[in-house]
Amino acid sequence: MDLRQLEIFVKVAELGSFSKAAEALFLTQPTVSEHIRTLEDELGVRLLDRLGRGAAVTKGGALLLSYAQRLLALSRETRQAMENFQGRMSGDLLVGASTIPGEYILPALIGRFKEKFPDIAITLLIGDSQAVTEWVSEGRAEIGVVGARSGHRAVEFRELMPDDIALIVSSAHPWHGRKQVTIDELRAEPLLLRERGSGTRAALERALGEAGTDLGAFRVVGEMGSTQAIKQAVKASVGLAGVASRGRGRVPGRQRLVPQGQGPPDRPRLLPRHAP
Repeated sequence: MDLRQLEIFVKVAELGSFSKAAEALFLTQPTVSEHIRTLEDELGVRLLDRLGRGAAVTKGGALLLSYAQRLLALSRETRQAMENFQGRMSGDLLVGASTIPGEYILPALIGRFKEKFPDIAITLLIGDSQAVTEWVSEGRAEIGVVGARSGHRAVEFRELMPDDIALIVSSAHPWHGRKQVTIDELRAEPLLLRERGSGTRAALERALGEAGTDLGAFRVVGEMGSTQAIKQAVKASVGLAGVASRGRGRVPGRQRLVPQGQGPPDRPRLLPRHAP
């Protein structure tokens, strides 16, 4: 068993496809299949179930996957440490990010980082806050930027920058142009939410809890998996939505969402990494 075999196995497991893994690794599909077959023969365990054009990890494969991801992360870290020792900064950096930082914050920061460290190749993986925290825990990403803190014991969180939740409405809505809206006023309005696991949703739920209420008291008309989808639905007058201020972009209207006697829901950007 060598690291190259593990790298190929992890890529097939993550993409759920031999052909997609071959394309991502610049290999032929027969080469990928041969590496997997050799690894299975060596370990004496079937690692992947072939499902038509797809592939799914078996129980034995899932066990190996968790170790393989950590081994590959440690290998990258080792190479980078030796490069640093020799006065060179090069290698690969895998960064995980939830939607808002991944689409609106990190691209510019990565550009500045590349100006300073041109020999470091950066891969940016985007998912919800819960998924990014899992990636860091499993070693799939070396560091992440998310909008919600989890109780994961293997991950340490540090605040990176502040943010808050802004309520957005269509230009045709009577609230367009208002500077402030209370939670009580929002109860009768159609409300759009991000999916479970999203940092924006977690911040909204936390703020509602502090105000003595929850989402069950509101007219939730839909859940969507990205801020961009939320904004397009708001423009189409499907409903109102709370979005992170940094991800608001160009939308028809923005109001502060204010629980009685409080400021807008706070949503810090957090930096998860392996706990020391």
